[in-house]
Amino acid sequence: MRTVDPVRHEAKRRHILNAAAVCFARKGFERTTVAEICAEAGISSGSLFHYFPTKRSVFVAIFEQDGRDNAERLALAAEADDPWQAVLDLVDSLAEPLAEPRMARLAIEVAAHASRDDDFAALLFHNDRELAAGLADLLRRAAAEGRIDGSVDPALAASWIVNLVDSLYGRASFTADFALEDEVAMLRLILTRFLLVEPRKD
Repeated sequence: MRTVDPVRHEAKRRHILNAAAVCFARKGFERTTVAEICAEAGISSGSLFHYFPTKRSVFVAIFEQDGRDNAERLALAAEADDPWQAVLDLVDSLAEPLAEPRMARLAIEVAAHASRDDDFAALLFHNDRELAAGLADLLRRAAAEGRIDGSVDPALAASWIVNLVDSLYGRASFTADFALEDEVAMLRLILTRFLLVEPRKD
């Protein structure tokens, strides 16, 4: 019996998901075919179906993986010495996919698909809720250390941070001259002005 190398299996799976994300961003979920995903990934349909039983399962798996990636980011952030800097680093990491312009178009397709697929919408809600919970923990630490305004509700502030990051994807989708570096810098400035406690100047 042939054994499966888990590292190679995961690498191939991620390769298929990355290729599928490109296809879905290019043509949308409905118009993308399995054959196009296979061509983008350089694999046969049999190979794709070894990993994913349907086109929908490929689409959903992209965002299941996104949830797992966010959990890894949060685990690393939880170990950071400076929780406020960890929040800012998370914002940078969450915005990073927008360096690829097609990912903004994928965000439009995600919103459209969620409007007609309740299970998929629930997955997105779960991902956002878990991300907000992790951010709230970082904000609580930062407040306890006197780094940010302790009067601000950390759970509500974390929810707003998630929404603001999501808004970057919306801006990237509809702003012709979208510049990721400038947009992220503005978001960091907004968060800093909103939350950070400036050191006293004696």
